[in-house]
Amino acid sequence: MQNDTGERVEATASTGERVSDGVVLFGKYELHKVLGHGAFGKVYLARNVDTGESVAIKTVNKHKVIKNGLTAQIEREISIMRRLHHPHAIQLFEVLATKTKIYFVMEFAEGGELFHKVEKGRFSEDLSRQYFHQLISAVQYCHSIGIFHRDLKLDNLLIDENLKLKVTDFGLSAVKDQVRPDGLLHTICGTPAYVAPEILAKKGYDGEKVDVWSCGVVLFGLTAGYLPFNDESLTVMYRKIYRGQFRFPRWMSPDLRRFISRMLDTNPKTRITIDEILRDPWFVKSYEEVQHSKIQHWKEPDENQSRKSLNAFDLISFSSGLDISGLFGQPGVSDSVERIVSEETAERIMEKVVEVATAERVRVKRNRSGCGGAQLEGQDGHLVIMMGIYRLTDELVVVEMQKRETKDGSGRQFWKEKLRPQLLQLVYKPEAADST
Repeated sequence: MQNDTGERVEATASTGERVSDGVVLFGKYELHKVLGHGAFGKVYLARNVDTGESVAIKTVNKHKVIKNGLTAQIEREISIMRRLHHPHAIQLFEVLATKTKIYFVMEFAEGGELFHKVEKGRFSEDLSRQYFHQLISAVQYCHSIGIFHRDLKLDNLLIDENLKLKVTDFGLSAVKDQVRPDGLLHTICGTPAYVAPEILAKKGYDGEKVDVWSCGVVLFGLTAGYLPFNDESLTVMYRKIYRGQFRFPRWMSPDLRRFISRMLDTNPKTRITIDEILRDPWFVKSYEEVQHSKIQHWKEPDENQSRKSLNAFDLISFSSGLDISGLFGQPGVSDSVERIVSEETAERIMEKVVEVATAERVRVKRNRSGCGGAQLEGQDGHLVIMMGIYRLTDELVVVEMQKRETKDGSGRQFWKEKLRPQLLQLVYKPEAADST
């Protein structure tokens, strides 16, 4: 791999893996080292070359996702993370894609996982309470907008450079739309040592209640230095969870024991709620509520703006076209609409379209926005292609071609044999990105 000067540079990541240094994704993010590995890719530390800001970039191998039937899960994770805007939840800045990979560009938490800090020694009750305040603030916010994390654990709690907690990994999260008519969720998921007993019962569960249980396990782990339910035998551990069998260490205060017991209540109907947690005597000490003015829900662009500037969030839902025109799009899914992504200017693309159309005696009627779109018509009026050009990033545009089928097939023939081959020459090919 080469950097911008053509020099081949190698760097050794903290994980011991050698990764290419100086690689810039989409001309915007310079990769540095591997932070970790996931089921479908790696997580990199990267730098925004424009702002100098450090970010974490999670890569997802599209082939593995599709092969394992997890397309909907990845789409849901993106949909959920785009809605999150809270001081104690990892922020998703943008999603980028190539033919083979998806890139989650996220906030970077320099302090790493809370799990590793607990490994070095248990926390005092005051420090545990400080982090637990932040965790509950984030969980309360998620529940208020209909999101259930379902995999809260020390490994998914990060610490930033200001020692503030950040909830991450919403890959197993659910939304209210997934609740069945019985008012419950039914998907079996979570990490064994943190899973609630009602999930093990396989009879349906309340997303808010299982998050509260996991929060109880987290708080126990912070103050004890180990987890309440742990055994080499998974069967034995599940039996302990189902029966609520665990022991408090002697150094825990009576108030904390009572508080954790209410969260680790095996009966979800009597388990403490988030609202009750916020009023608990142990919890309220030194608690400062996050001001709502600091929390902003994801603001959807208005109708006019949404058609002028598209991003990968938009592309995930409707693109089928060429190269990176869709996160999971595959050619041939739709014959009536195709899209390409290009580095060329809108005017250059329009010039190419006019050039091909003129040679084939096809009229080009530009819309009022100039190079923003046009309608292509044949001399007999049968051939109609609607074209739109939309801004994706500062460097990239999306070209959308919507074809109206004709009886004589002239539209399909013109598109496949004349116009499409010319536009394919303008397609953006992020080769460096696909090699990471």
